[in-house]
Amino acid sequence: MFASLKKLSPQAWLQLAGWTVFGTLGCVAVSLIVTVALFRNAGAEMLDLALVEATVVPILLAAPLFFYLTLKLRELAVVNHKLVVAASTDALTACLNRGAFSSRVNAVLAREIVRRRSMGALLVIDADHFKSVNDRFGHAEGDTALRMIVAAIQPCLRSDDMLGRLGGEEFAVFLPGASPVSAADIAERIRRSVAEAPFQPGGTNHRLTVSVGGAVFDRPVMFDDLFRVADLHLYEAKGAGRNRVELAPMPSELTPSWYHTGLPN
Repeated sequence: MFASLKKLSPQAWLQLAGWTVFGTLGCVAVSLIVTVALFRNAGAEMLDLALVEATVVPILLAAPLFFYLTLKLRELAVVNHKLVVAASTDALTACLNRGAFSSRVNAVLAREIVRRRSMGALLVIDADHFKSVNDRFGHAEGDTALRMIVAAIQPCLRSDDMLGRLGGEEFAVFLPGASPVSAADIAERIRRSVAEAPFQPGGTNHRLTVSVGGAVFDRPVMFDDLFRVADLHLYEAKGAGRNRVELAPMPSELTPSWYHTGLPN
């Protein structure tokens, strides 16, 4: 308990004090009302003593109880928040995991449909020749490379943009409200930022690069369709030599030709 108290911020202390004070005052008020109802026909001296007791006893009992319960409820809320964060966060890179990323993107897209203003872009980003990093330097350095890629992507994003890890060495960035020009600019900045990242496994300089595929939309759409099209353009960027950006508008209709298998590393 004392360890928890040491970690409280000034705002948390105010909340804790507020609940304790108001909860105690509520108990005192109820106690006084009941006492007056029971002793209203008693003599003045007895009524005064009863009122003092009805005030003091709730303060002595309720104040510490409310303080303790409020502290425990706050600890429970903190733990619950940590569990929610852990369930939605990729443990290695600390960005959103695939499930949380797709859910949040779909939530934004659904909200924009209601507001009748759907516009933005989805970027799918894949590290080039990443298998060779693991094979040459080991998986620990590969993990370092993934964290470095995320660190290079984050400064390129706006405050409302979302970054998620889709799995392996593949990431995605959702750009709500982005125009084709701004989406292309952000994608290029990401590609350049990763290429300039100082990755030195075992003291050896090794250049990291990514290929970026993107889909820009200006009509109602959901994550799965966006991802399917962005992933196709990622495949084209890989096939065209890697370390490049391929970005295009969503097609008017999605046909089986948009599906493909086998993404080169």
